[in-house]
Amino acid sequence: MHDPRIDRLAEVLIRYSLNVQAGQLLRLRGPVSATPLIRALYRETVKAGAHPLLRLSLDGLDEIFFQHANDDQLGYVPQVTRDEVEAIDRDMYIIADENTRSLSGVDTAKMAARRAAMSPMSKRLMERTALDQMRWCLTLFPTNALAQEAEMSLNDYADFVFAAGKLDQADPVAAWQAQRADQERHIQRLSAAEHIHIVAPGTDLHYYVKGRSWVNCAGDRNFPDGEVFTGPEEQKTHGYITYSFPAIYMGREVSGIRLEFADGKVVKATADKGQELLDSLLGMDEGARRLGEVAFGTNYGIQKFSRQILFDEKIGGTVHLALGAAYPETGCSNQSALHWDMICDLRQGGVVTADGQIIHRDGHFV
Repeated sequence: MHDPRIDRLAEVLIRYSLNVQAGQLLRLRGPVSATPLIRALYRETVKAGAHPLLRLSLDGLDEIFFQHANDDQLGYVPQVTRDEVEAIDRDMYIIADENTRSLSGVDTAKMAARRAAMSPMSKRLMERTALDQMRWCLTLFPTNALAQEAEMSLNDYADFVFAAGKLDQADPVAAWQAQRADQERHIQRLSAAEHIHIVAPGTDLHYYVKGRSWVNCAGDRNFPDGEVFTGPEEQKTHGYITYSFPAIYMGREVSGIRLEFADGKVVKATADKGQELLDSLLGMDEGARRLGEVAFGTNYGIQKFSRQILFDEKIGGTVHLALGAAYPETGCSNQSALHWDMICDLRQGGVVTADGQIIHRDGHFV
């Protein structure tokens, strides 16, 4: 039986999140497992008068590629892919894993090489977005594999996913617009700050944001959404942070992460599990050891860790700080093939000050 919430999600994504207009070219990417949502998004794109460019994928192809690709293949990016990055007006990507651990046995050096090869594409998409030449959105379609990762039944997970996107409300767009207005108040306070200090269990971290722009995320980039973020000054972060939840990279887990910073750079990194992967990713390039994003999660409809960063980084009452590439619109210039979000929970005893004044306590702005 078709779930009507899928149609509602597609309508919100096309009409609100991406604001698709007639004549635009929309690239629609996702696996066959997301067929119901892909079909609904395709329908809404055509109804909007835009041109859908469909890019379907099959589960397991990445595993085959990394198992057999040589160095030349790992570094190859076809011209048609480069052309697409310049041609598209909207970019819609759907997560719908059928096996979240399919890359667990892949050589980390191969993953790093491929990420480096594709880095110029990601950088160019970020640049075009910052120039308002393009809009992108990332969403998720519930699958059994993702439900199992979250330790839920498929039905419960679907309810969790749709509720996080406010699709259970009478007017989801109005709900997101209200959240945008609420987050704008926080941004006004944060924009006046120069020095942010986070204190939580295992964490005493300082970063600096003078002259940086904070971005209000309310359903128009990720869906679900709910965060405010910027990029810190590249050379000034210092102190240490302990991340509360495992960090997942291409299906592989690193847990118990503790990072120490000096002069903006990670100088010591330890993990209870996945130390080899952590070291490999930090060594990907020079920018991988610096922060490219600092953010507050503001979606209080998400309170459970689900092992899916699209949701987990939005958990109301947390902060996430990403190593690697920065978003140009924030004013941060850090460049890297890596962009790896990691989450610190502030809901029990966390305190954030801005220029010495408390702005966030126990998971809430004050």
